[in-house]
Amino acid sequence: MSLIPSLFGGRRSNVFDPFSLDVWDPFKNFPFPNSLSSSFPESARENSAFVSTRVDWKETPEAHVFKADIPGLKKEEVKVEIEDDKVLQISGERNFEKEDKNDTWHRVERSSGKFMRRFRLPENAKVDKVKASMENGVLTVTVPKEEIKKADVKAIEISG
Repeated sequence: MSLIPSLFGGRRSNVFDPFSLDVWDPFKNFPFPNSLSSSFPESARENSAFVSTRVDWKETPEAHVFKADIPGLKKEEVKVEIEDDKVLQISGERNFEKEDKNDTWHRVERSSGKFMRRFRLPENAKVDKVKASMENGVLTVTVPKEEIKKADVKAIEISG
């Protein structure tokens, strides 16, 4: 009896196939709660790269700037919203490519599905002046900051 089929869950013909769509989980047959096969449903594993869209948030003296990588989406497929004057929400969806019965797929790596990211904005955010733009698959959301007024200090002459 060979050890290879049991380690690879009986997928002897697919495990070394460069065109295989299988994701090998080395802990599949172990009772660990965090193994890839038990933690996520199949659809989440397939789409996890898109679902967990990465967003950078930097603060400049003038604004909070959010940048999200969302390649392949048009601006009409992305929503930027402010909820309750304090939460920035970026969401969208990339649909599956239409399947033709005559097509033979060898690899499916581009992710699809819905994504949503939410960020609690600080008190100094001017939510009525938010701007968003998209260029080369990067969404940039700029949330201006209210100017913090320095206290007017007036020197008082001391008599006496």
